[in-house]
Amino acid sequence: MVDHTHALSFGVAAADYDRFRPRYPEAALRWALDGLTVPARVVDLGAGTGKLTRGLLALGHDVVPVEPDPGMRAQLDAATPGTTALAGSAEGLPLPDGEADAVLVGQAYHWFDREPAHAEIARVLRPGGTFAPVWNTRDERVDWVAEMSRIAHLGDNAGNVVDRYADFGPAFEPVEVGEFTHATTLTPDELLGLVHTRSYWLTAPVEDRERVDRELRELLATHPQLAGRETVELPYHTVVLRSRRR
Repeated sequence: MVDHTHALSFGVAAADYDRFRPRYPEAALRWALDGLTVPARVVDLGAGTGKLTRGLLALGHDVVPVEPDPGMRAQLDAATPGTTALAGSAEGLPLPDGEADAVLVGQAYHWFDREPAHAEIARVLRPGGTFAPVWNTRDERVDWVAEMSRIAHLGDNAGNVVDRYADFGPAFEPVEVGEFTHATTLTPDELLGLVHTRSYWLTAPVEDRERVDRELRELLATHPQLAGRETVELPYHTVVLRSRRR
């Protein structure tokens, strides 16, 4: 069951979401769209504040962002000149049949009601078109990153996305997997700001938010890889699941 309270909790923090969430590495986006002619018509589904949209535009593609949260759409429009996000969801796309060469999803596929979403995505894709969810996941092989995740209740980091999500239903060919690494540089305050864009923190009671902040500040002040640092490198492991419409 999709938790829409959490799925639609981000709009109130849209500006911080756009500021602190990591970009998507260019190599991952190029792999997701491999074989498509530039410019391709690409739908950024669950586009949020436009992180993925801007990465795709930089590669020369024609991008149609679709996002259900009005706060996120407003931030996307403000941060992405010349682009207007459409109101819509994975289960109800405001696009005609066969409109898209590709549908990409950044950091949102796990919120979808998958069966109707797959049918809608297949409807708007041309035959042979690409469907590719993308996740930036924290590299929890680094011990302080794992401890941050525990303190802030960051969940399972979209964990095991290959096992959990690598079947897009009968309209799609078998899923291919691409994996990429990168990092983002943050100050300690920006790391706290990043946590403040997570659904757990946004929907938690005040006392739980205060506890998370207190324990994260202690981690930043005492962990040998973090103490006294003006900036920290937060490592990411990016996973792309790619399939073609039959």
